[in-house]
Amino acid sequence: MRRFELVGRRALVVGLARSGVAAAEALLAEGAQVVGFDRNEAIDAGRLRERGVEVHLGREEETLLQGIDLVVKSPGVPGETLLVQVARERAVPVWSEIELGARLLPNPILGVTGTNGKTTTTELLGAVFRAAGRPAEVAGNVGRPLTSLVGGASPDAWVVCELSSFQLEDVETLRPRVAVLLNLEPDHLDRHGSFEAYADVKLRMFERQGAEDTAVVPRAFGSIPGAARRVTFAAADELPAEPLIPGPHNRENAAAATAAARAVGIDDAAIGEALRTFEGVPHRIELVRELGGVRYVNDSKATNVAAALRAFASFPDARLHVILGGRGKHESYEPLAAAFKPGDRGYLIGEAAEEIASALGVTGVPFTHAGTLEKAVEQAAEAAAPGDVVLLSPACASFDQFRDFEARGDAFRTLVQGLA
Repeated sequence: MRRFELVGRRALVVGLARSGVAAAEALLAEGAQVVGFDRNEAIDAGRLRERGVEVHLGREEETLLQGIDLVVKSPGVPGETLLVQVARERAVPVWSEIELGARLLPNPILGVTGTNGKTTTTELLGAVFRAAGRPAEVAGNVGRPLTSLVGGASPDAWVVCELSSFQLEDVETLRPRVAVLLNLEPDHLDRHGSFEAYADVKLRMFERQGAEDTAVVPRAFGSIPGAARRVTFAAADELPAEPLIPGPHNRENAAAATAAARAVGIDDAAIGEALRTFEGVPHRIELVRELGGVRYVNDSKATNVAAALRAFASFPDARLHVILGGRGKHESYEPLAAAFKPGDRGYLIGEAAEEIASALGVTGVPFTHAGTLEKAVEQAAEAAAPGDVVLLSPACASFDQFRDFEARGDAFRTLVQGLA
C-alpha cells in the first residue's frame, strides 16, 4: 500500500496511546476509514471519536478484523496480541507506526538505534542541524511520533528518528539515508525472548539501505545487513569540540553524532557548536540539585543494566548512593554488583529488589530494602555526605510503580527538591 491506496481502505490501529493516536490521525488524513482498539478501557478516546474513528476498548475480539485491509501496531503492543496474530494468519498487512510514517513522509530519514544513548544522540543531532541552519525534525522514540509529522514537516527537512526495537518489529520499506547503531547489549529480553532475536530486530534498520546510503556503527562491530557505505566511530575519536555533557559514554554518543552529521554534509564548525552547548536530555544523568555538597542525579532512563553501568562510570571519584530496582527485564545483575566501589551503597525498590539484593549480597555490597522511591530518597539523603552522589539509575523498567521512566524521574525530581 502506498499513499493513494489508503483512500477508502479500512485500517485498524492497535494501541491508542501517543503513537496510536498519531497513526490514526495520519490515516484519516490520507482518506482511510479507521478503527481503533486499546485494551485499556479507561483511555480517553474522545478526540479520536470526534474525528470519526470507530473506537473499541477492553476485550479483544476477532470480529474487529472484519473488512480490515491494514493493521497498524503501536510500539507498546506485543506481536503475540490476538488481533495481530490473527491478522497475520489472514495475510492482513501489519505495520509499525514507524513503517506507516516512513511510507507517508517524503523526507530523508536519519535513523538512530542502539540499546543505550539513543535519545541523547538523537537530540544532539537535532541540535547539530539547528547549529548548521539546516531544517530538521526530531521524532520517533523520543516522544514525538513519526506519523505526527505527516502533512506538517517541510519536504526538504531531514527527520532525525530514534528507533527502538519495538518500533522496528514491523517495518517493510523503512530505509534511512543514514542509519546509526550506537551499541548492542542485552535488553527487552522479556519481550524478544533472546538477545539474538533482539539484535535481529535492531539490525532491520540497515536491511534496505543501498550503496548511496550510510551506516554508522561502532568500530569493532561485526557485519550488518544492507549495502550501505560503512562509517565507524569510537569514544576516543578526535571531535570538533569536547561535549558539554559528561561521561565516556556521552563522548561515544558525540562521536557517533559527528560521523552521522558529516555524512549528511554538515561542517565541523556547526558540529562543534552543538557539542559545546548541548546540555543533554531529562532523566539521563540529569543533575537535579546539589544540597549540602551532595549531588542528586536523575538517571531514570537507565532501564537496563548496561545503561546503569554508564552512569556509574560517570562518577568514578564520588561515593555513590544508588537507587536500583523496578520491573526487571530478565537480565543478570552481576555486572551491576561488580561495578560498585568500596563505600558505595544500594537502595532497592520495586519488583526486582530481591533479585538485585541477591547479586549485591554475593559481592558484599551494602544495601537497604527501601521498597519505594520516596523511602529510598529519604534514606540515601540521610546517609550521604558532602562529595557523595545520590543516583537514581534503576537498571529496570518502571511499570511496577510508575507509568513510565519519565514519571519515575519526575517523582525523583520532586522528592529531591522537597528535601530540607
